[in-house]
Amino acid sequence: EDDPTLPLPARRSGNALPDGTHLAEFQIRAAVGEGGFGIVYMAWDDVLKRQVAIKEYMPWSLAARVGRRVVPNADSTAETFALGLHSFINEAQLLASFDHPSLLKVYRFWEDNGTAYMVMPLYDGLTLLDTLRNAASAPSEALLMALLGPLTEALLVLSADHG
Repeated sequence: EDDPTLPLPARRSGNALPDGTHLAEFQIRAAVGEGGFGIVYMAWDDVLKRQVAIKEYMPWSLAARVGRRVVPNADSTAETFALGLHSFINEAQLLASFDHPSLLKVYRFWEDNGTAYMVMPLYDGLTLLDTLRNAASAPSEALLMALLGPLTEALLVLSADHG
């Protein structure tokens, strides 16, 4: 069953779906990140009984939320919105085709509400950017080499299969 001890982020966005919203078999718990083209939510998978992350295509400069639906702001942004949605879907399909520890795993994706969603593992911890910002000095050569090894392997997987 659900683990009530997991912390829920306090940050909310005016563009984010409300906590408690159901998308397919998932219940949104909280928005955990937002960029120019999407929102990432912590969610509960009612079927598999696990926490997941859901990324929603929501380009706030091109679209607005009307209820659950995401709609282009104007006729002039509709084509750009549609191209971005197509790219989001292509990204999900590409990531879903790989199984490598350095590449994000996509469990599922679908289109609904005028937008698209991808379900991924929910990772806990600091981002590399946060780690570097909090560091007292520049990263060591050993740390950089430890990061570059898996990154290089992931790039080789990507280029071998889709290069």
